[in-house]
Amino acid sequence: MKHTVITLLYTLAAIAAQSAFAEKADRDKPMNVEADALKHDDQQQLTIFTGKVHMTKGTLVLKAARMEVKQDSQGNQVAKLWAEPGERIFFRQKREGLDEYTEGEAETAIYNSQADTLELSQRAELRLLRGILVADRIQGQQILVNNTTEVFTVDGKTNTAGSSAGSQRVKATITPRPKTNEVSPPPAGPVLKPSTRTSADKP
Repeated sequence: MKHTVITLLYTLAAIAAQSAFAEKADRDKPMNVEADALKHDDQQQLTIFTGKVHMTKGTLVLKAARMEVKQDSQGNQVAKLWAEPGERIFFRQKREGLDEYTEGEAETAIYNSQADTLELSQRAELRLLRGILVADRIQGQQILVNNTTEVFTVDGKTNTAGSSAGSQRVKATITPRPKTNEVSPPPAGPVLKPSTRTSADKP
């Protein structure tokens, strides 16, 4: 059976339609990186970070074993990340105007600042956190997060050339968002009514 790309326009409406997506200001924030080693090629505008790479860009956080950042003449950046063998890279980002975060893991990732997209490949997983609780979870071999169109696409097979990761079924767990306009339930117990007697009626 072929594992075709699934655009989660319906099953993920609980995520994308009910709230805003990633923090919009992140794309214009500077990229800050910490690592064990750095190599920069000024002619190619390519910077390579290796060893416990920790990248932040606004509320966006990326952790990996290796990251290559290519920058064009307009300042747009494309970052490619790899995890240690058997491990996964990690990312986390705040959602616009909400106390919620999107986080995920994969063996490799590509972040494009101009398109504002994040592509997770091989054993990819995406989670929505409300507070400290995981509300929604998506798993597949390849997940593309487009912050501009606010659409997720998930594929059960990897598109990485030469990869032996194989295929897997796409899995999604969607938790209903708590309703905020529900009427409070009536108080339990008997309803007390004011007395109709006056002080003159009392013995």
